[in-house]
Amino acid sequence: MPAPIKSVAVIGAGTMGAGIAGLCASIGCDVVLLDVKTEIAQQGIDRLCTGKRPVITEDQAKNITAGSLDTDLATISACDWICEAVVENLQIKRDLFSKLESIRKDGSILSTNTSGIPLRDIYQGMPERMQRDIAVTHFFNPVHIMKLVELIPGSKTDTDVTDRLAGFFDGPLAKGTVYAKDTVNFIANRIGCFWMLAGLHKANKANISMETADALMSKPVGLPPTGLYGLIDLIGLDVMNFVSKNLDTNLPATDPGRAYLTMPSAESNMLKNKQLGRKTGGGFYKMIKSDDGSKSMEVFDLSNEAWRAMQPASLDDQHNDIKTLMFSDDDEGKFAWDLMSSTLSYASALVPEISNDIVNVDRAMKWGFNWAEGPFELIDSIGAKKFADKVSASGGKIDGMLKVLLDSGNETFYQQDGSEYLNAEGKYVSVS
Repeated sequence: MPAPIKSVAVIGAGTMGAGIAGLCASIGCDVVLLDVKTEIAQQGIDRLCTGKRPVITEDQAKNITAGSLDTDLATISACDWICEAVVENLQIKRDLFSKLESIRKDGSILSTNTSGIPLRDIYQGMPERMQRDIAVTHFFNPVHIMKLVELIPGSKTDTDVTDRLAGFFDGPLAKGTVYAKDTVNFIANRIGCFWMLAGLHKANKANISMETADALMSKPVGLPPTGLYGLIDLIGLDVMNFVSKNLDTNLPATDPGRAYLTMPSAESNMLKNKQLGRKTGGGFYKMIKSDDGSKSMEVFDLSNEAWRAMQPASLDDQHNDIKTLMFSDDDEGKFAWDLMSSTLSYASALVPEISNDIVNVDRAMKWGFNWAEGPFELIDSIGAKKFADKVSASGGKIDGMLKVLLDSGNETFYQQDGSEYLNAEGKYVSVS
């Protein structure tokens, strides 16, 4: 039985680090939260207790001790799990882990919350003990709400380390752990960012409005009501630009996602003008508050790069169900097919590169991006043979797990009410 995790150190008191600290404190763990100054760490704790919806109570906040990296780093020596959540800079992380390794106790676990830096680059040349005890633990924001944690071991990570972390996440923290590989952006962001970046390009060429694109890329395909542009407004266009640059550095040379790494012209101008999304008061959408207290929404028309009144989209019955939408021969159907078929085909081709099985991929997209169904569940809903026939007819490539499915002679990725899934060898095995 793996040793339980009872004490936690979090390095970095930003939104993510403070969120992880707060979650652990809420279940009674002893937590140390460190930043460059104690005041910054304390501000991170204070944010957890304030606002309209506090993350933790003031009593739970007492489980967290604030400190600074200069004066309090030694406090990590008593902790079972040390989680780094600092800025996405390789050298800063390596320097920090070198210090942590010299202080931590035997049997403790080190992890990084990186979303884009390969784990192997972080521990390269580090002591063997560290390489055995380190993993990526990639939480999603807001930490106290989002279910997903991606767990990525290194080439030498002990199975006891991943077992202890998964047991802690899935048990006391009530998260959902998916097992990914040490590849760029892991699972959820690899597929989700492809969908968003490809979506900007494909919607730009489609003969539909922004409102219609978002209406189609929401309930009809089982995605959140933000749709495409609304989600990017929430994330921030600057963050998407940062993601693009990271992908450009780390994606394989032949990856289909490379076609979408440069922002379209209008979006590039938005970046230059700091029109980034909700955090700047407007991106693709903005809320207008009138003097009389009434509110209205405006849309940034990308064709002429000017604001206009939002016009709610109205979808026909055939557009409200993915089974008919994907085969509808009109502008709405062509856009939905163009974006969703490329995304589902992309996910299919990435197994086993990013994950050993389809279950972890489906869970990552459901728990990390709030999709109602994961990519392989969606293909089953559409009809795998029907989907593959149209991919082929459209000049697309049948690759990865979709090819495995067709070659096996089976018709679905899941069977027995979802209790069994098709593995990379074309055999059905039980979902754990």
